[in-house]
Amino acid sequence: MTLIDFTSILPLIFLVGWASVLLLLDIFLTRKVEGLTAILAGVGLVTTLAIAGTNFGISTSAFNGMIKADGFSSYLQILFTGSGLVGIALAYGYLKRMGIDRGEYYPLLLYSICGMILLAQAADLIVVFLALELLSIPLYVLAGFARPDPASEEAALKYFLLGAFAGGFVVYGVALSFGATGTTSLTGIVAGVASGSADIGLLLVGSGLILIGLGFKVALVPFHMWTPDVYHGAPTPVTAFMAVGAKAAGFAALLRIFLAALPVLAGDLVPVFWILSALTMFAGNLIAIVQENIKRMLAYSSIAHAGYIMMAMVVFGQELITSDAVASSLFYLLTYAVTNFGAWSVVIALEGAEGQGLKLEDYKGLGKKYPLFAAAMLVFMLSFIGVPPTLGFMGKFYLFRTVLEGGFVWLAVIGVLTSLLSAYYYLRVVVNMYMHEGDPEIYRDRLIQLVSVVGAAAVVLLSIFSTPLFRWVSRAVLKMF
Repeated sequence: MTLIDFTSILPLIFLVGWASVLLLLDIFLTRKVEGLTAILAGVGLVTTLAIAGTNFGISTSAFNGMIKADGFSSYLQILFTGSGLVGIALAYGYLKRMGIDRGEYYPLLLYSICGMILLAQAADLIVVFLALELLSIPLYVLAGFARPDPASEEAALKYFLLGAFAGGFVVYGVALSFGATGTTSLTGIVAGVASGSADIGLLLVGSGLILIGLGFKVALVPFHMWTPDVYHGAPTPVTAFMAVGAKAAGFAALLRIFLAALPVLAGDLVPVFWILSALTMFAGNLIAIVQENIKRMLAYSSIAHAGYIMMAMVVFGQELITSDAVASSLFYLLTYAVTNFGAWSVVIALEGAEGQGLKLEDYKGLGKKYPLFAAAMLVFMLSFIGVPPTLGFMGKFYLFRTVLEGGFVWLAVIGVLTSLLSAYYYLRVVVNMYMHEGDPEIYRDRLIQLVSVVGAAAVVLLSIFSTPLFRWVSRAVLKMF
């Protein structure tokens, strides 16, 4: 291992080591100190965040081109570690309240973040598969963390079985891509295509299988069927973390593989991406309308937002705007993360034992009894719709602009129409909060209150400074290509 190799994966090395020590510490501590594991997990993530920040702007290859350290991966490392910190804040009080406060929760969360970090840096298809498994296996366990709750156990089993099935598609796609080009390196694939030695037909089939596997991870239609049941059955902080972290990691792999390494397949794959994006936006928003459980509603909302992010993939192969497509995708992932965590914080605050407080009707009267939480939830719902002045509006603005610049007017029209469709079920929450009488109960938790208030403020304030923020994201991806 050279010095460049070491520094390129230093955040990953540190976090893997920290999670392992934390796991052993929790086992061997004879006297449990309340909150110690959660605090140490947060310290580990803050340190990882600081290390990743020092590497920001540096672009280098490591381990013979299998790892790529650049602005793209550094940005995502910051997003993943930040999501982990919020995930810990949401989980701390919830786990104690539900009687599932077990020390292994936090090391599992850190291990999953390790997989996300590795996936963002993967420049080789084998590393992509290994990172996917490192990301997914802890989440399978976390989904069933509320054992012996049947819903949680069912969520874990469904996620595991379908995740393993999707992983098989990725492995087979990697094998066919290797057969087509003689390499699993993304730069090697580009070189093989450029030299004319690659079997384009076989590469197309292999990339299609990889797309199916990653489509499962980000919950694209028709690979989304696991999402509502898993999101509903898993502990709510796990659901919130999966909705942000796993989705961002899956799109990191999609962007790295297809936009950077396979533009030669644009002519064949652009129609596929167009259809996947349109179907996902339409189906996710349409099915969300009939949901009465807010966890299932937000699950279908998550599916719909995967469709919006997928819009940026449609312009790949158009060299002049590909970097804008990546930047708009990453910016939207940030807007979605802030909004999504904020919304889930309110859901966690209202959730009681045995699934109480998860119906939409349970939000009746929230505006009168708990005006601060209601105002925060109002901001998050408007951001999901894309109403100004919210961060969600700016995220959709940059996505739609990229699609229009690529010449896909009808896809942008579908995006606007489905956003209007989503207003129905998002505003149902608002109507229940402010226009119906009720007596909801909030579980007092300062960390959850902090996430709600800071999240709502960030959704509004960051929209004001969205232009410099988007420019910063754009600079982060310039050296990706």
